[in-house]
Amino acid sequence: MTNDMNVGQAYSACLAMARRHYENFPVASWLLPKRLRMPVAAIYAFARTADDIADEGDVLTETRLQGLDDYARALDDCIDGNSTTNNPVFIALGDVIQQHGLDGTLLHDLLRAFRMDITKHRYANFAEILAYCHYSANPVGRLLLQLDGQTDPELMEQSDAVCSALQLINFYQDLAQDYDENDRIYLPQDEMDTLGVNEEQIANRITNQAMRNLMIIQFRRCRALMYAGAPLAWSIRGRLGLELKLTILGGLRILDRLERQTDLFSRPRLRTKDYVWMVGHALTPTPPPAHIGHVCRGE
Repeated sequence: MTNDMNVGQAYSACLAMARRHYENFPVASWLLPKRLRMPVAAIYAFARTADDIADEGDVLTETRLQGLDDYARALDDCIDGNSTTNNPVFIALGDVIQQHGLDGTLLHDLLRAFRMDITKHRYANFAEILAYCHYSANPVGRLLLQLDGQTDPELMEQSDAVCSALQLINFYQDLAQDYDENDRIYLPQDEMDTLGVNEEQIANRITNQAMRNLMIIQFRRCRALMYAGAPLAWSIRGRLGLELKLTILGGLRILDRLERQTDLFSRPRLRTKDYVWMVGHALTPTPPPAHIGHVCRGE
């Protein structure tokens, strides 16, 4: 059996998919080196379509899990070089894997995270949330470094810290949406209990002192993770390094806006002055100092 779609068409379809979806953090943007845009778009399309399977809320759990199992088999065919699919996502992804020697385990880790989205909606403690990030977010950074030919273990660890922080920020932006649409709470249950926050407060979007105390802990811990990984971006040269810097600084800026909001359940948006701030700090020769995350209080 032969593919009806060629590789170039498949990449174009993946890039179009990436550009259709709004993200706070850029995907396959013009800042990426041209050589990386199509491979990144293919990885994004794979993750996006698998996520869509996991989030088909009206579909039976067993059916969604079966859909992810089918995706895992299609992924194995890509890894082995035996794919005969006409799905543009897997045509492009198979080419990326073969051309760049990507670690297929990282792609399977993403599928594991999507299975968790279906079966696990509460997290007993922060360690469990970080374990989720290990599968849902960290593989993306490692894959990007592999595409760029980076193999330094220290850079990989810094990437893990940044990606986990970005995943946490997405959770904190979407507290209400995750609960309303998918009955998910990505906050540590033990800390909720200790600080007197219950699910009713999340369901009713109640911002009180208990909720604020809980979220301050989350924001500070997330910010510390971002600082731990920040040197990564200042170690990578060129356009990729600049994209990583802006992503990290954007994450810090969103954390600031989250912490300043009177309504902890609203989703902050970056403004023109935020982007000016980010570009200014991205052009500095060293990573941001630890206090930079609070700078917008005095803007």
